[in-house]
Amino acid sequence: MGAMLPETTATRSFDDLPAPRGIPWFGNALQIDSLQFHVTLENWARQFGSMYRFQGGPRKLMVVSDPTLIGTMLRDRPDAFRRTVRSERVLKELGTTGVFSAEGDEWRRQRKLVMRALTPEVIRNFFPTLKLLTERLLTRWQAASAAGRKVNVLRDLKAWTLDVTIWLAMGQDINTLEHDANPLQRDIETIFNRVARRLTAPISYWRYFKLPADREADAASARIKEAATEFVAQVRARMEANPALRAKPTNLLEAFVAARDEADSGFTDTHVIGNAITMVFAGEDTTSNTIAWLLDFLARNPSVAGKLAEESDAILGANPVLNEFASLERFTYLDAAVNEAMRIKPVAPFLGLETNKEQVVGGVLVPPRTPIIVMLRLAGMNPADFPEPGEFRPERWLGAKPPVNDDPARKLFPFGGGPRFCPGRYLAMAEIKMAVSMVAKNFRVGLDKNPAEVRELFTFTMTPSSLPVHLVARQGGQ
Repeated sequence: MGAMLPETTATRSFDDLPAPRGIPWFGNALQIDSLQFHVTLENWARQFGSMYRFQGGPRKLMVVSDPTLIGTMLRDRPDAFRRTVRSERVLKELGTTGVFSAEGDEWRRQRKLVMRALTPEVIRNFFPTLKLLTERLLTRWQAASAAGRKVNVLRDLKAWTLDVTIWLAMGQDINTLEHDANPLQRDIETIFNRVARRLTAPISYWRYFKLPADREADAASARIKEAATEFVAQVRARMEANPALRAKPTNLLEAFVAARDEADSGFTDTHVIGNAITMVFAGEDTTSNTIAWLLDFLARNPSVAGKLAEESDAILGANPVLNEFASLERFTYLDAAVNEAMRIKPVAPFLGLETNKEQVVGGVLVPPRTPIIVMLRLAGMNPADFPEPGEFRPERWLGAKPPVNDDPARKLFPFGGGPRFCPGRYLAMAEIKMAVSMVAKNFRVGLDKNPAEVRELFTFTMTPSSLPVHLVARQGGQ
């Protein structure tokens, strides 16, 4: 039996929920811009309350923004709730057949495989490579600053996080940071965009006819799988030449292969390839967009940027890039700034769930297989928990922690929650601290003159439409 949700006795039916007015068959589908999907749902939540319903084509969906209900539902996965069937099918159709799209017992098995590959020891072994890639990013930005060139910060962050993720996941240095035309980067971007469009489409038209964009995505998926298969073969060759890698893997693919090759593991090369690809998808845009949103806040809040510079100076010393793995835990103020950025601009502003069976959610009887969209950002925008919630204030996260039951942090879900809490959180935070401390140590972050409007775009993650910041090299620590 699933966990008991608040108000476990139904007092109203699903159809009793308030809803925006729609039109026959289409429902509210024509009112939604897929690139601003989350914004529409948040605006409806402000109008209709913390629980409402809407109709997207033939589908009826429920929306929940109450943090207590959200936390309970996340904890009761995968038994009472699961990812939506649509999201599972879309991800599998485009080649991401790993732990992210798995459910039930299959998820439990694959979770063990992924956790074996994301241990702190693996991240510690990878740290020298992370430092090398961060130095590469610094060199690129220093050269641009010295030459008076405008840095395309958003583009470079996406390339840098992709390089980090590919090297960690598959042991390959593809260096998209310095080489724009890497086909793997284009293929990954193609898949990202197609996943986002399919998740928000009112009907699954691509299963009946395919547009040119769908055919392009299918071809990109096939190329990514072919590349990953070749990477697995290269890993096996390295491990045969150096058996010590089985005990101390230096990247995720080595850890995946070592676990798969153990007697009676139950894993296949399909699991290995699927999860390696999943790690790339899960780790690229999420991390780069988190850093981008934080830099945008720093450009608009010079006092916060100054405090980060002071902390980075103290921890990095004479080094332009952090060179001690253990020092990642010393960034108290940077941790607070990251928490605040993720509260206001989470890269996952919502999450799609689905009931496995009939459930009572907040007193509402919800039929089985009903999609429920949980509004993760709105959970962190309650003035009762976060006074003046639209203001960027890292100091909220400093000082003594409140009692567990009163801790506002328990109402935030930037990395999900419950058993399906993101296994890559430790890696993501390491990347964010490396990049942002490097920026704070070496550059002043400013806002462009007449900055372009920054809109939130849903491209599978919440991406800024532009990043109107510029970097100016600090002189003599100033």
